[in-house]
Amino acid sequence: MRNILITVMMLVVVVLLFNAIVSKDATGTKAQIQTQGDSANTKIGAMLSTAP
Repeated sequence: MRNILITVMMLVVVVLLFNAIVSKDATGTKAQIQTQGDSANTKIGAMLSTAP
């Protein structure tokens, strides 16, 4: 019973950390990756539009 409780509590901690680090609205890892991807797409689009 104790092992199950410890396992469940560890899973809860992992979920909370994931939400705090990765899924945070404006400053999470997901948002930062999205911002960098959008910036890269814009730069590539600008290079393609100016290509001869």
